[in-house]
Amino acid sequence: MSEASGAAAGAFRVNSLTGLDRADAVEGRVLWDAPRSIWNMAMLAMALVLGPLTFSGSALAVFLVTSAVTLCAGHSVGFHRRLIHRSFDCPKWLERLLVWLGTMVGMGGPIWTIRLHDSRDWAQRQPDCHWFLRHAKPLAIDGFYYLNFRLQLARPPGFDPGPGIGDDRFYRFLDRYWMLQQVPIALVLYLLGGWSWVVWGVPVRVAACTTMHWFISYFAHTRGPQDWSVDGAVIQAYNVPVMAIPTMGESWHSNHHAFPSSARHGLYPGQIDLGYRFIQLLALFGLASNIRLPANLPARPGITPLTARALSAASDRQAETLAAKARDDGRP
Repeated sequence: MSEASGAAAGAFRVNSLTGLDRADAVEGRVLWDAPRSIWNMAMLAMALVLGPLTFSGSALAVFLVTSAVTLCAGHSVGFHRRLIHRSFDCPKWLERLLVWLGTMVGMGGPIWTIRLHDSRDWAQRQPDCHWFLRHAKPLAIDGFYYLNFRLQLARPPGFDPGPGIGDDRFYRFLDRYWMLQQVPIALVLYLLGGWSWVVWGVPVRVAACTTMHWFISYFAHTRGPQDWSVDGAVIQAYNVPVMAIPTMGESWHSNHHAFPSSARHGLYPGQIDLGYRFIQLLALFGLASNIRLPANLPARPGITPLTARALSAASDRQAETLAAKARDDGRP
């Protein structure tokens, strides 16, 4: 087992994957993902053609509000920080509401998203992985593959999202009918503002959010500042400061790779993290608890600080673990 995969244990493990000792992150083939390709290209085409024809100030406001709500409460907090990483606790009804909002972003259902996320993260932590997961191709080509294709590994990990997710009928419903979740919001927007609100509240929003998600993923795994690295991982993560607000704090990706179980991604002064602020707001109303942060998480082996400030966000146990590692390596 590589040091990178060994670091993904305990509070930092890739939660849903099984059989990792038999899985291989390198060999596989790239296939056309017909349903998502048609969906993504249709949303993009409608956005480019109908968006300019229906533009208005109120339509732009609808786009901004619906994007902010679904990206922050839904994708960042509901999908990523709650369902995937369990970085805080909340009532089940609230979790389902947040997950529904995450499905409204228009990229896929919750169970599909967990599998895609965990498989990608596991592969990128290995000493090598398939080119499809490396973001090594030029920007436009990488985006074309991201929006239209999928990777089928020859020996993939097993997948079990666990109790409360895989056996949740509502999540299975969302996973099967994720595209249709745009219908109720389209109907509401039509009744309130007509076709311009529908165009900017559905296809323009979905196209923008889906494309932005790929765009951030590309740069967050290829270039930018870092405070931490993951030992032995073929793909390292980087921070993308300019996109902190649009991504609700998800672009502090170097921090997230180091502490994936942390509810807070913007760990250092000046790092805006609106997703974490939303979790704090939930906690203020008694709707979020047991919020996990680097300071209260177990020490994680297999990560290395790259800046003088890196350890300021971590626990004393993390510093002790790094000191012990240095001694074992014969460093002062």
